[in-house]
Amino acid sequence: MKSNPESESPHLLFPILSLLFLPCLSMSSPFSTNVLTHQFKEAPQFYNSPNCPSMSDPRICSEEAVHVAMTLDTTYIRGSMAAVLSVLQHSSCPENTFFHFVSSSDASLLRKTLSATFPYLNFQLYHFDDAVVSGLISTSIRSALDCPLNYARTYLPKLLPPCVKRVVYLDSDLVLVDDIAKLATTPLGENHVLAAPEYCNANLTSYFTPSFWSNPSLSLTFADRRACYFNTGVMVIDLERWRAGDYTAKIEEWMELQKRVRIYELGSLPPFLLVFAGNIVPVDHRWNQHGLGGDNFRGLCRDLHPGPVSLLHWSGKGKPWVRLDANRPCPLDALWAPYDLLHTPFSFDS
Repeated sequence: MKSNPESESPHLLFPILSLLFLPCLSMSSPFSTNVLTHQFKEAPQFYNSPNCPSMSDPRICSEEAVHVAMTLDTTYIRGSMAAVLSVLQHSSCPENTFFHFVSSSDASLLRKTLSATFPYLNFQLYHFDDAVVSGLISTSIRSALDCPLNYARTYLPKLLPPCVKRVVYLDSDLVLVDDIAKLATTPLGENHVLAAPEYCNANLTSYFTPSFWSNPSLSLTFADRRACYFNTGVMVIDLERWRAGDYTAKIEEWMELQKRVRIYELGSLPPFLLVFAGNIVPVDHRWNQHGLGGDNFRGLCRDLHPGPVSLLHWSGKGKPWVRLDANRPCPLDALWAPYDLLHTPFSFDS
């Protein structure tokens, strides 16, 4: 992995773009729109190592590529930029990485932002229609979790071209410090659909309401499997198997039930657990050091879990860029800061 020295100059800034900031509040609450201005530095160009295979055309379908899917919106775009940079910087074959961005915001504006910040990036932008899922969303414990785009990961097999067979899904509030190819090539066995770090010490009972556990039929959902909690912000997905099993419909069925009987409180995660918990390939915990954003209420500082680290994930209420801007960072936010491409009026270019 090499970078282009000429593209590392901090003077290479693209013109200021006005980005529409739409905070995702309760579905029943009115919201106001605020216009924020973001100016990002152009990222360095990274080159493949000598042993990287050549990508076949069209690149969007290349089996030699590591396919990465992320949602993209104006609220989290600063985090998304940092995540993309971290993937490229630590990849042994960065030119073989293809990003699939799903967005319900202004596509032309987001495309300009991406292209200006990462001129050499392989990517495709897909429009997600909020109406597809908005009628299925129930209010959760934190309004940000109720954004329709937060549920877009459920529809990736329908949004991405059929030629894309496997994808690594990543949230926008994380950075990698290891080669994503190691994660992308996780063996899924003969019939598994997902791979992700799972946490069997977590209390799965707490993710569902007393109404769920007191119902004789619902409480048997996990009876024939060793169900463990897993975080949906980092997943390896076999899209072919997902499509064949129509798992989107299975998740939607649980969301429809949730509209009638409140069986969980936490956004898009519980339906994934109901469908997949106990039926995924476990991945080493190093690939999702999650929870660095604290809990969903106060976002307090947290330490790393014991063990090695390949991916740092600020899941929870606290986001590193917000805490850094407020001059109230947590210690681990310093690990995110080097990937921040935002150019501020107070920065000095040498």
